[in-house]
Amino acid sequence: MKKILKYVLIAVGVIVLVVGSVAAYLLLTFDPNTYKPQIIKAVKDKTQRDLKLDGEIKLTIFPSIGVSINKISLSEYRSQQEFAAIDSAHVSLALIPLLSKHMVVNEVSASGVKVALVKRKDGKLNIDDLISGGAAKPEGKPAAPAAAGAPVKFDIAAVSVEKTALTYRDEASGAQYSVKDLSIKTGRIANGVPGKIELGVSIQGNQPKVDIAVHLKTTLTFDLEKKLYRVEGLDLQAKGVAAGITNLDVTASGDISANLSANEIGAKKFAVNVSGSQGKNNFSVALSLPGVESNAKTFKISDLALDAEMKQPEQDFKVKLNTPVEGNIEALQFSLPKLKLAVSATGDQLPNKSVSSELSGNIQVDAKKQTVAVKLEGGLLQSQIKADAAVSNFEHPAIRFNADIDQFDADLYLPKKAAGGAASTDKGKPAEPEQPFDLSGLRGLNVDGSLHLGALKVVNIKAAQLSVDVKAHGGQVSVPMSLNLYQGSAKLNATVNAASATPAFTVNGNLTGVNVGPLAKDAANLDLVEGKGNISLNLTTQGNLVSALKKGLNGTMGVNLGDGAIKGVNLAKLVQGIQSLSKNTKAETMGLNKDEKTVFSEFKANFKVHNGVAHNDDLSIKAPTLHVTGNGDIDIGNDSLNYTTKVTFSKTEGGGTATLPVYLSGPFADPKIKVDYGALVADVVKQKVEAKKEAVKEETKAKAKEKLKEGLKGLFK
Repeated sequence: MKKILKYVLIAVGVIVLVVGSVAAYLLLTFDPNTYKPQIIKAVKDKTQRDLKLDGEIKLTIFPSIGVSINKISLSEYRSQQEFAAIDSAHVSLALIPLLSKHMVVNEVSASGVKVALVKRKDGKLNIDDLISGGAAKPEGKPAAPAAAGAPVKFDIAAVSVEKTALTYRDEASGAQYSVKDLSIKTGRIANGVPGKIELGVSIQGNQPKVDIAVHLKTTLTFDLEKKLYRVEGLDLQAKGVAAGITNLDVTASGDISANLSANEIGAKKFAVNVSGSQGKNNFSVALSLPGVESNAKTFKISDLALDAEMKQPEQDFKVKLNTPVEGNIEALQFSLPKLKLAVSATGDQLPNKSVSSELSGNIQVDAKKQTVAVKLEGGLLQSQIKADAAVSNFEHPAIRFNADIDQFDADLYLPKKAAGGAASTDKGKPAEPEQPFDLSGLRGLNVDGSLHLGALKVVNIKAAQLSVDVKAHGGQVSVPMSLNLYQGSAKLNATVNAASATPAFTVNGNLTGVNVGPLAKDAANLDLVEGKGNISLNLTTQGNLVSALKKGLNGTMGVNLGDGAIKGVNLAKLVQGIQSLSKNTKAETMGLNKDEKTVFSEFKANFKVHNGVAHNDDLSIKAPTLHVTGNGDIDIGNDSLNYTTKVTFSKTEGGGTATLPVYLSGPFADPKIKVDYGALVADVVKQKVEAKKEAVKEETKAKAKEKLKEGLKGLFK
């Protein structure tokens, strides 16, 4: 046994000696640089490109097979222009492991690599000749199968690449991109061995503008036979400009694993953070995936967390989303079973300079059936909401919903009308013009649903216990509703036609038992009447400004009130002391007196509305000592009125009646009252004259009658 071992060792020693001798002989006698002309000619013949080998070629045989090359360049096809160049490169492989098909690379290094890729105007690349090069395979002869045997294994001790630059230019579009200062450094790269990788690169381009510096550190472990891959301790950083975003800062970290043979992918503590600026707006987004598990059929994310913020000159927005995610890849079904969403915004233009929403619920998606089901509840803006919705047909979504909201103030979110139109502010700056609202989003809606609101305020009109059915199809929206309104109730039907460039609206229905005083004040800033009763509406309008809607009103309105009052004037008091009025008394103009009112038992009026002006001819107001009739215009579009009333009083000095013309005109906020006492005096004087004429007539008749009687008596004596 000892002799056998001895002979084996001697044989091995002889082999090593022979190999070493051969390697030494080759190194001493073989000079690869003498073959440069043949190499250059072979490349020229094969590729029609010029190869330059300006540096020395060094070859090592033992204990590693290695080659080092310096100063190499390759020209463009049939051109002297440089296509690629290398300052220096070195590769070495361990010799002995190759005998057992085990590739051990001691070192791979390259420095000063330059490649210029060009896309010509005809769409061809300047490497098309290299890609399609090579000897053609004889037709009818299939390629020889690879020799059977164990696959070659490799083991790389280290890779080093530095000072590398790659460029791309599109001659048709003018687009240019470059990869500069590319550097790669690795530790050992081998099956089952964790190897550290560090990469740095600068990327620049002009369409779109890109200027980013990227740095990556991680540890890579793989098993090629089992198709296992694992990235641990990922540390990615990218900074610069891209896609119109400046100050771009991207970071990513975490662990990622993949088992391709089982189609499994996983991640732990994976996080991505992105921040930057776009114009005057700054933003930041943070995505966190603490745990991800997936296979060919299903996937699961334990807690997806998204945190986003947008800072604008006038407003800041923040969004936070947390939810686990589950899905079936084969069935294309996904769910967010415990969704939590928080949205907040701050800014001077927002209601109370701040709004916030916090919702929770779940979302179910079936991509094959093209359906989405959503259930949410919580705070939305200033409201508490509980809603469920369903969406089907993703290409043309059909939406069905049912929502219950405690209260909503729509005026907080409608564009504000500039006071005084184009009037200047205290600082001498013109007021901002009224902002239009955009309803074009309604055109593509296919919506059917119901909504219940505990309290609603819109265009300053307040309502409660609002029940609404919504139908929206192709820009046509129908909203029948019932609600409590100013101590009464209402049944209305509103429609919106958003299909045309200028949206159109209709409202028709009846208000019953409504207190019209606060309603008129809130709706039109008109504080002239109080009382409860019924109102009928049949109105249309169009426009995309609140002011345009008011000026575009057309249709009819009817008012029937009882036991109320006309505010700001006491018509009965105006004619107290009527006997002291002289014949020279003229009209007198006065403002409204908030402490005065004319009480009535009945108020009836019907209006025809045309282009925002409500015209009336049949006003009838009944009071204990007077009756009022009238006609005129209420200009809703311009918040003003021009109206004439005739107040008829009973129990004048002669026991008859008298009529006092009263004219109302001016803006709703400060109307003026013109009382025509002259007409009243003329009416009273006329009645007195008529009374005297009647008295003289009666007296004359009486005297004539007496004379007639006396004459008759003498006749029969």
